[in-house]
Amino acid sequence: MLYQIFAFLLEVAAGLLGSACLLRLYMQHQRIPFGNPIGNLVFALTDWLVLPLRKVLRPVARWDLASLAGAFLLKLAQYFLLWLLTGGALVVVPVMAVFGVIGLVIYGLTGLLIVYAVLSWVQAQSPLYDVVARLVAPPLRPLRRMVPLVGGMDLTPLILLVLLQVASIVLQHALRGVLGAMSF
Repeated sequence: MLYQIFAFLLEVAAGLLGSACLLRLYMQHQRIPFGNPIGNLVFALTDWLVLPLRKVLRPVARWDLASLAGAFLLKLAQYFLLWLLTGGALVVVPVMAVFGVIGLVIYGLTGLLIVYAVLSWVQAQSPLYDVVARLVAPPLRPLRRMVPLVGGMDLTPLILLVLLQVASIVLQHALRGVLGAMSF
């Protein structure tokens, strides 16, 4: 029971901070200004990790590698701490961290889509909605070209949510396959 509680708390902490690092990466890539409530929160949660990493890792084009490395290091620390408690093969820890970061991307985009849908119903004129709408626009754009409006409603966020859930299932199966192949 204590292990489950510890694992859950680690997942929450690494997930929150790792997602903030990935959101920082994505907001910088999309050139979304950070002078909004989301940007202020992202900076407050990630500056302690990203700024020191920036001294070592420089951005490549518009991609902030320090933010990506921060998310990876958080997931790596999470799985390393769990490995210390359970043992097993240490070689799986970096692999699980990579899959963990990919999972954060999927869950983060899922969360953004849900916030986007809710805000579009209740507060479409808020500054928060504008930021979230700019963040979800790139992954929705290809779907909007293929899927017409149905009765005046845009169903692409729902379609993308379904695709993200499928991607999550595929990711879990791929992780099991990789871990199975590593346990020789």
